[in-house]
Amino acid sequence: MVETGISVTGYSIEPPPPGESGERVTLDTTLGEVGCIFHRTTAPEAAVLWAGSWRGEGRGVSPISAAVSADLLEDGIASLMLRYRQNAQLGACIRDTQAAVSFLEAQGVQRVALVGHSFSGAVVISVAPLSKSIVAVVALASQTYGAASVRHVHPRPILLVHGTADQRLGTHCSEQIYSWAKKPKELVILEDASHGLWERKDDLLPLLGGWLRDKLRAAPQSD
Repeated sequence: MVETGISVTGYSIEPPPPGESGERVTLDTTLGEVGCIFHRTTAPEAAVLWAGSWRGEGRGVSPISAAVSADLLEDGIASLMLRYRQNAQLGACIRDTQAAVSFLEAQGVQRVALVGHSFSGAVVISVAPLSKSIVAVVALASQTYGAASVRHVHPRPILLVHGTADQRLGTHCSEQIYSWAKKPKELVILEDASHGLWERKDDLLPLLGGWLRDKLRAAPQSD
């Protein structure tokens, strides 16, 4: 079946399981159920959507999304961790991410930053131009397949991060995406970081937190 679009028809929210954090959100869509973990703030205006970062019940979320989202929550920035219906199916994952953006918009979120790691880097690059509420994109150790549309991310800023010890997708991938992208764009290469980038967490986490805070900040109102 070729997926051509997705609409959210409803959603349910459950409290987190004992010992865990974040509401469990199930999005009812025209293409099936999409699962998320929502770290909510009071009346959220800004949020980060971590595409594909929730691996499912009992498997947790990516350590990068867990650490940065907890930090951002203190500044009133919500986070939504998304679990795909069909891992590694680019079209389906793009639709799931679109549905998650729609959910955030329904919660009153006006500014959304997308973050994707590896395969999900191509997902968030593809989704970025599809909503005016999306204001920034981060692609971590991204693949190039599906990312050639990065020029359409403009005028939104994009941050690309890659590690020199990545044996799955070399730094040339982010360098190629950077060459395709229009400004504003940033490329950060982390020495000795593998595909997971966690070896350089002391540099990576503050980099992401600071960049996301800056891009999600509300524009000053004119007199």
